[in-house]
Amino acid sequence: MLGTEFKKKFDAEPDSLHKEAIRQDFFLFMKKMDSIENVALIGALLKVKNLEDLSRIQSIRDHSEKESEFYRPTDQSADYPGGIDTLREEVAYLFYKEGVYSDVKTVKANVVFIVEKDGTISNVHAQGDNFTFNRQAEIALYSVSEKFSPAAYKGDPVRCRFNLPLTMQKEE
Repeated sequence: MLGTEFKKKFDAEPDSLHKEAIRQDFFLFMKKMDSIENVALIGALLKVKNLEDLSRIQSIRDHSEKESEFYRPTDQSADYPGGIDTLREEVAYLFYKEGVYSDVKTVKANVVFIVEKDGTISNVHAQGDNFTFNRQAEIALYSVSEKFSPAAYKGDPVRCRFNLPLTMQKEE
C-alpha cells in the first residue's frame, strides 16, 4: 500500500528533480520501517530469551531437566522440512543484514539451539566475534516458519541440540 502511494506521487510529478527526491524519500522511509521492524524483533527476542532463562532457572530448581537428555543417542536426528539447505536459505532470507555493524569483510557465528519434542526451536544462542551478527542470527532462527521433525529415540520424540554455523561476506 505504501509503495503504491509513493508510486502515484512519483508518477504524478512532472519534474525529474522532484521525482528523484520522492524516490529518495521512499528509500529512506523503507529503511526506517526496516529499522523499526528490527527493533520490534529484538524486543521479541529479548522477551523470548527472558522467558527461556526463567524456564531454565525453574527447571534447575525442579531438577526435571537433565543434561544427559540432550546427549543420549538418537535413532533419528532432528530435521528441518526440506533439509539443512532449506533452513540455511530461510535464515539467509530472514537475516537483517543492515543490522550488522562490522569492520571486517567476513563475519562468522556458530548458532546452537534446541529442537524441542514438538519440533519448535528454543534456547537459541549465537557465538561469534560480532555482537550484532550474533543477535541478527538469533532473530532469524527464532523467525523460521516451519517446525523441525524432532529427533527420536526408540520411536519417541526427544529434545536435542542443533548446531548451525553461519558466515556473512560483506560486499564492498
